[in-house]
Parts: sequence; structure tokens; C-alpha cells
Amino acid sequence: MTVSVMSMGGLLNGRLVYRQFSQGHRSGFEPVLMAAFVPARAGDTVLEAGTGAGAALLCLAARVPGVRGIGVERAGPLAELAAENFSSNGFAGLGAVNGDATALPFAAHEFHHVMANPPWFGEETTPSPDAARALAHHAPATMLEAWVGELLRVLRDQGTITLALPASAHAKAAALLRPACGAITLLPLWPRPGAKAKLVLIRARKASRAPDTILPGLCLHGESGLTREAEQVLRDGGGLA
Repeated sequence: MTVSVMSMGGLLNGRLVYRQFSQGHRSGFEPVLMAAFVPARAGDTVLEAGTGAGAALLCLAARVPGVRGIGVERAGPLAELAAENFSSNGFAGLGAVNGDATALPFAAHEFHHVMANPPWFGEETTPSPDAARALAHHAPATMLEAWVGELLRVLRDQGTITLALPASAHAKAAALLRPACGAITLLPLWPRPGAKAKLVLIRARKASRAPDTILPGLCLHGESGLTREAEQVLRDGGGLA
């Protein structure tokens, strides 16, 4: 992957300094919202598969002081950039490694929480001509199964797995989680009032028998921009239910 041009920005209304490459995959709302849905506490260990430049772990560490996290990223330059972003924001408990989400370099039952925003464009869609963007977005039919299987392998019993996915993938994800997990919780993300949810957050607890839940969901935009509920997460760094 040939990438060298950087763009400097911020997360959580500028509370966090965030650098990312100008070309290739660029972070949107998804990692910030996903991190807000992880029920971590100080001292917990959290793994993110496909961490990119580290946006989700940065936001999680800002909300939960004392959390420890590691991001796994297949693209070496992105893994290095994530580590730099963690260091420049003063999060000594965060780190990044270059690795494959389908073959995680960790022992079983190692983490309290795991999360991922996997590639989700199917093979029927046209890949981006940008090789880095295509790698981040496109996935073979079996990729979600492979990611979920590895994340569950390294997750402790009673730990949580959180995924950010297109709405069309929620049933498949729930089916993949069901053998090992209970308390499957779905949070729809509405683009605006009256619109269909394009994205969802789904969370489950390993080795739990608790019932499943569909939450009211989060509406992102109103007539004048972000809704106050969305601002509380995307700008103020608050958590989701």
C-alpha cells in the first residue's frame, strides 16, 4: 500500500488529535458510535480488529479512563499510524499490531471486550480503484464468519462483542453469534427521522443466557444538523445504552 500524505483532524469535537492518510479508507461516524456501545470499565482489556488509524480505541479510552486496548490492523502503515495516534494523545494503555483479523495473534479468552467494523461490501459490488480503500471495504462471503469466530475465540466468558454493520447484515451476524452468545442487543442508526436504518450496532455477551433486546435506536441528523443525542456521542464522547 503506497500512502504517505497525511491529514490532521480531530475526534470528539477536537478533544483528540487524529491523523489519517489522505488516500485509502477514512474514518466516518461508525468507529465513534461503535466505541460508545462497548460497556468497558477501567482496567478492562479491549481488542479491536481492523483498527485502521485507531479512532474507535481513541474514543473508548477518552470515555473510559484506565481502559487497556490493542488494535489489530492488516495494513502495516495504518497499524503504525494508529500507534502514533495513541501515543500523541497520551494513551499509554493503547497499542496496535500488524496482523490479520481472521488469525489473531492472541490466546483464547484473553479480552474482556472485542469490537470490529468489518469490511462489508460484497463481491457483487465494484471495488474502489484505490487499493487501500478496496481492502478496507470489500469482503468475501465468508469474511464476517471468520472475523466473528476469531473475536469470540479471544473473548472471555461473560465478555462482550460489539460490531458495526450494515443493517442488511444484522440477521447473519446474530446467527453467527447465537451459538456462543446471549443478550444479543441491536441498536439501529437512523440517518434522519423517517428514514430506514442503513447501519446498526450489534452487541452480544459470550456464554450468557440473557434475553435479546432491540433498543429504540439513534437518529443521527435532524433539520439543522446532528441531533442532540448524536452530538452527545460524536462530540461530547458519551456512551450509548
